Amino acid sequence: MCTQSRRLIALSHAVLMVIGLLSVATFSQEQPPAKKKNQPTATPAKENEAPEEEQVLRVGTTQIVLNAIVTDGLEHHVAGLKPEHFNLFEDQAPQTIISFGMEQVPFVAAILLDLSGSMGNKMSLARAACARFADGIRVGDSIGIYSFSKDKVKLMQDFSEVKDIDPIVWDTDPDGETPLYDAIVTASEALGKREEQRRAILLISDGADTKSKATFEKAIRAASLANVMIYAVDMSEAAFGRGPAKDNGSTMLKDFALKTGGRFFPSPGGSQLRDAFVEAVDELRNQYTLVYESTNDKQDGKWRAIQLTAKNPTLKVRTRQGYYATKAEKK
Repeated sequence: MCTQSRRLIALSHAVLMVIGLLSVATFSQEQPPAKKKNQPTATPAKENEAPEEEQVLRVGTTQIVLNAIVTDGLEHHVAGLKPEHFNLFEDQAPQTIISFGMEQVPFVAAILLDLSGSMGNKMSLARAACARFADGIRVGDSIGIYSFSKDKVKLMQDFSEVKDIDPIVWDTDPDGETPLYDAIVTASEALGKREEQRRAILLISDGADTKSKATFEKAIRAASLANVMIYAVDMSEAAFGRGPAKDNGSTMLKDFALKTGGRFFPSPGGSQLRDAFVEAVDELRNQYTLVYESTNDKQDGKWRAIQLTAKNPTLKVRTRQGYYATKAEKK
């Protein structure tokens, strides 16, 4: 072999060695370091994850959550307020707001449809009200439908984002008595297990309970515990002009709406009621959420009255009127 050939071979070997060394170095840079035994693995950040202050509100068991609607003189929603714009009292004692925010977030609602015998000639309007409310939900909102009659509360359509009403809701005939309080307790307990902060009950009834095992107080307690607002549609005889102006059923529905911070719809039909449903769905997304820790640490199970007002006297604030304190377990 000539000298020139040997030089070419030697040069080729040198080039190959350099390429090999470069490949090893590149491979080492691209590979992650070996994981040590029992070393925790870091959780990767989720795409588009919100900052910590924008995460779902979490509160302690002793803290009280209020969802509040603020409107001006024209009933328009008012945004942009801060904690210092409110006065908050519990049993007339001033309270300190420890968490505050206003975000458009999804809500969950349970529609309670009265199928008792007293609703016989009102079912077409009741079903139309049910459909109108369901038609207003958007992506992320969920609704479930319960019926109540005789001595039973029945889940007719489970919670979902589906706007279409199950045909069974339209095919059921009214019959029997009215376990209204039991229906509110059942729906409130179901809503209390949901992750959504905004929770509501749409109550479509003539308001006269005749069969419940639960009492009015227990129904309010269940709604309070689940932080549920009740929107009541008046199907009483008084609403149709066929009963006394101070119909007991109508009064009962007003009480539920007032104590929970919801709304009472006195009109049984027409454009006024349709518009009211649109407004109700809208305000469920546009609420202030406030958290405070009560200065009263007694576990006596008693009702605590809440008063939340805006310092600006031209603004109206609507929230629940109070809650039942936890009760210490007997030893």
